[in-house]
Parts: sequence; C-alpha cells; structure tokens
Amino acid sequence: MGACNMNAIGGELVTTSTPLYKEKFRPQFHLTPPQGPMSDPNGMVYVAGEYHQFYQFTGRWGHAVSKDLVHWEHLPLALVSDELGDIWSGSCVVDHHNSSGLFHDQYGMVALFTHFKDGLQSQSMAYSHDKGRSWIKYSGNPVIANPGIKDFRDPKVFWHEVSARWVMIVSVDREVYFYSSENLINWRYESSFGREQGCQAAVWECPDLFQLPVAGEEGVSKWVLHISIGDNRQTDGSHAQYFIGEFDGSRFINDDASGKEVNWTDYGQDFYAAVTYSDIPKEDGRIIWLAWTSNWKYPFAGPTAPWKGGMSLPRSLCLKRNVEDQLRLVQQPIAELQQLRKPASKLQDVELASDTLLLDYKGRSFELETTIHWEHATAFGVRVCLSDEEATEIGYRPESGEVYVDRHRSGMSQFTSREGKPFDFGKRFVAAHAAQGKKIKLRMFVDESIVELFVDDGDTVFTTLIYPDPSSQGIELFAEGAVKFTSVDVYEMSSIWT
Repeated sequence: MGACNMNAIGGELVTTSTPLYKEKFRPQFHLTPPQGPMSDPNGMVYVAGEYHQFYQFTGRWGHAVSKDLVHWEHLPLALVSDELGDIWSGSCVVDHHNSSGLFHDQYGMVALFTHFKDGLQSQSMAYSHDKGRSWIKYSGNPVIANPGIKDFRDPKVFWHEVSARWVMIVSVDREVYFYSSENLINWRYESSFGREQGCQAAVWECPDLFQLPVAGEEGVSKWVLHISIGDNRQTDGSHAQYFIGEFDGSRFINDDASGKEVNWTDYGQDFYAAVTYSDIPKEDGRIIWLAWTSNWKYPFAGPTAPWKGGMSLPRSLCLKRNVEDQLRLVQQPIAELQQLRKPASKLQDVELASDTLLLDYKGRSFELETTIHWEHATAFGVRVCLSDEEATEIGYRPESGEVYVDRHRSGMSQFTSREGKPFDFGKRFVAAHAAQGKKIKLRMFVDESIVELFVDDGDTVFTTLIYPDPSSQGIELFAEGAVKFTSVDVYEMSSIWT
C-alpha cells in the first residue's frame, strides 16, 4: 500500500491510500483533476504568460494554469453556484481595451457562461481583476435571458476584428445563435445557423467559431464552425462535427450549399466539447484547442479513482486540401510536448512478411512514431499495451483505405451506460484515409488509459480511452503481407506531475 495522500480542491478534502497521480489508469502527461469529475473544457484563455484551463466540475468551474500547455498547476474552484443556479459551460476573453467599463482603464478577464436553474438556461457574466484568481459576478446577470427555449447554453465569445465588436455563439437545440456586442454586457441577436445542416442526430453543444489558414495557400483562410453532438444512437454516443465557410460578423455561410456534408472532427469515441484558446499572442500565430476525453454514453463510468475524466493533448489547427481538393481540418499535437521525451528507442528498415515483431521496449506512457511502406499487404500496424491477453491494435488496410483503432482486447470493457444499462466498451473505430504513394505515417501517444493517434501529420485523428492491466506494456509491429517499417521511434514520456 502506498503512502497516504491528502489533497484539497475547492475546499473539499479527499484521503487516498495511493500517492496522488500514481493511481491505476492515471495519465501521466494529460491534464486530469486531482480528484472528482472533470468534463467540458471551459474559459480557455491566455493571459500575461499563463494559459488558463477552466472546466466543468459538477456545475462549477474547476481551474488549472500552465505556462507551456504541458505542465499544469491546479488552483481552487473559480466559479461556483449562486442564487441564479449552477455554472455550466462558457468561455473567457481578455477585455484589453476595457470595452466593458469594468476595469478602470485597465485590462481584465471576462467570463461568459450559462446559468442553469429549475430547467432554465441563460447567459451570464463574471469578471476578474487579478488574472483569474478571484471573480466577481456581474450584478445585472443574466446578460442574455432565456428566450423561451429548453436548450440554450455554452456561450463562446471572441473579438471580430472586421466588424470591431464582440461575437457570441450559443448552442440552441440543433442549431446555434449568433449575438454581437460592443461592451460584453449588452447583446443583440444577429442570426442563426444549423437547421437541416450536417448531423442532426442530437442536441448541439459547446460551439466554437474560428478562422484558420489553408496550408500551402499564402494569405488564404476560412472560418470553421465546430459543434459537439450529444449522446445518440446514430453515432453510438456523443460525437463532434465541423463546418467550413465564411463569417461576416453576423452570419455564417456554409461552403457546402447542400448542407448535407458531415465532417467528423475525431474518429475515436472520446474527444468531446473541443474549444479553442482565446487571446493566444499574434506572434505565436497558432490556433490551439483541446477536448474532454470521454463520451456522454459513459461519461464517468470508467474504473478510475479518485478522479473521473480528463483532457486531450492540446492540438494546433489548420486547414488542408485532400486529394479530392476538399478542405479538411488538420490537427497536430503541439510542439511543446517534445520536452517530455526521453531518449528514443529507434529502429530502421524493419521488413515483415505476414509476421510480427515484439519491440525491445515496455511502457504505458510513451509517444511512438512510425513511417510504413508497402507493396502488397492487406493490413499492418502497431499493437500497444500488449500482453498475452490484451492489446490495442492500431492499423491500416490499404485495399479499403481505412485506418482503425481496435479496443476489443484493450482490457476492462464491461461498464454501465448513462441510462444505467450494461454495455460493451470494446469497439473498433474506422476512418477512410487515402494514403499517398503506398506510404503512411502513424504517430500515437499512449498514456496509461488514453490513446491519441495522428495519421499523416494530423489529416485523420482518433482519441480513445482504454483500461488495460498495468502489466500489459508490450509493443508489437504486425503485417499481413509484405511491409517495411522504414522508421520506428519510441519515446518514453516524462510525467508532468513529478
């Protein structure tokens, strides 16, 4: 038995028999809460050298800060329930020019969030003079009253430079509403988007709208509207989609005139409520987001304690044209993660002919990158968290042009759904991916109970939870047919908590 550990967050004390962040299944380089349930990322903003990561913590806002988006410090709860209700999802911005009049000619942080009470959702505001360490609720809340709608939540706010005003996006059932404001307090309805657009399988949540450059096209950019979709049968749980188009400060116009095309964000089952960080300095130049690593089919069903839920790795975003000249979202892990790499275990020019190769490496928190060439093969890839009984298989099938992640044998798989019904966690996730020149690059981050896969520099992405036995630490290359792994680099990753 490990040493007794005591930890407090938001004034709540928990005693555990295992050292904090050494528990079974605890990710070592992903953000997780010390204890309790972490869900939707909220209020993501950069202020005075710090990234702020707020998050849903049972109707309150948890709070962590980082200087590099890799190492995190947990702070006390930021926003807690009041007479107007619980504090649901929302966003933060920096009011650089005191447009709100709340900062005495100085800048400050403003949070816009959903108040929820007795089934009623409305948009409210709070502000901070001390870089998010304390918050004052606006006396005139709510700043947008509920217009008689059941689902009316998750405000995302940003400054629109062309129209020189603030824009707010709010999720409303299976569409979004756009509002504008000069002062972050008084909001005007502008337009809506979403009816008969994209996937309509369930309620839309946690919207975001941001402008991205098109890779390889100097000066060309487009707007991306991102939507998370609640639990539903069509996608076997919650999911996420995005639209590409134009935005003039009032209306979003989908480039797909039919509105029927669906662009999925992530092809695993555990990447939800992704939103971007506000106010990243222009000299940085990146648009960065992360997401909650779970699913509303089984939000807190996993066998973890004393914490439930966590965040994905931060990812930088751009748009890129595919072989059919269609624009698609590209996600890549941020470069800062490389500081966690320990010296690599490297192989080159490994040829397999319907065979396997067990690597001389064992671990549960690592990054693996491999480039694979083939002439005639039906399937190939990598098995991680391997033992005689368990493995998570990550592979490619050239004949069908499909990448997949298979967690049927990944470990614990029998859980209880949100409705209290038993379900099988084991599943195979598949995405169409046209590899070029009979070559494919797989980059994966495996962290105790999370697998994130980036195919061909982020053209296709999977995020998947797994719960293997701690003894399942092997890595195996496999091939059905003739395959050459031209490079295999494995980096053990340092813990961010030690």
